[in-house]
Amino acid sequence: MGNPNEAMRIGYPCVNRSIGCTASSTFRLASYSEERVEAAVSSNLSCLSRMLGYNLRAGLLFFRISSDTVPFASHPVCRFDWRGRFRKELKEIGALAKDNGMRISMHPDQFTLLNSQDEGITERSIRELEYHCALLDAMNLPRSAKVQIHAGGVYGDKESASARFVERYKKLPSAIRKRLVVENDERLYSVKDLLAISGSCGIPVLFDSFHNECLNTGEKAADALRAAMDTWSDADSLPMTDYSSQEPGGRFGKHAEHIDIAHFRRYIRRTEGLDFDIMLEIKDKERSAIKALALARRMGRI
Repeated sequence: MGNPNEAMRIGYPCVNRSIGCTASSTFRLASYSEERVEAAVSSNLSCLSRMLGYNLRAGLLFFRISSDTVPFASHPVCRFDWRGRFRKELKEIGALAKDNGMRISMHPDQFTLLNSQDEGITERSIRELEYHCALLDAMNLPRSAKVQIHAGGVYGDKESASARFVERYKKLPSAIRKRLVVENDERLYSVKDLLAISGSCGIPVLFDSFHNECLNTGEKAADALRAAMDTWSDADSLPMTDYSSQEPGGRFGKHAEHIDIAHFRRYIRRTEGLDFDIMLEIKDKERSAIKALALARRMGRI
């Protein structure tokens, strides 16, 4: 269930709205050039350093790095040696995180489908995972820096789709397997579905509280969380979780723009005694994360 000696961390993904820069600048494939990649990566890493500095001062010790940090890194067109060119900057960012107890993660987009029936999509998905893990490796980050993915599609037969995920996961290089975790979603794969997948291949299950509200099998949220946490080893560090709530008046499953403090308080109270890291998938990013951190401290969880 992860290392019990670690303290809970709270964070937010990819974008900081307070500091006036973006760490995910990119451009169209049609205008690709190594010069454009170099300029974009330089800008992205500079902003990422600023964001991590902001987070450190605010006490937000969990951050998800944008997949666009290196534009087109997994595309065959990219021949640029970004790891060599930015070796110093990447190691400095990794050291900043490690030296201050910050946790880093990544989350490829919804088109990363390990269990696709289309071999081309599967191949592109594996290249995307290779890039994400290579970026974390270039930062010299430990195994606790995870890459989270969804199980994928159902394709009319969830049992076969799940078996295909397990088969392909087992064939991945160990450098990728050690970083991958799988997250329950709001439509297709519940925590229970992922526990079965994890039991077959050992991949840790990342508990998404909002998705669990949308799709579950009737168990209490704390019990589903506890079961997911049991799939994590000490080497994986504290289990990672995602938190959000329903946007009032929005379509079913739409993430909230601002944190619902009463909802978050209930979540923290109902998970008393469990230690895990929380990624707030709230649209206003660091603003809600700061409020959540203050509440968790008042409630004695941090």
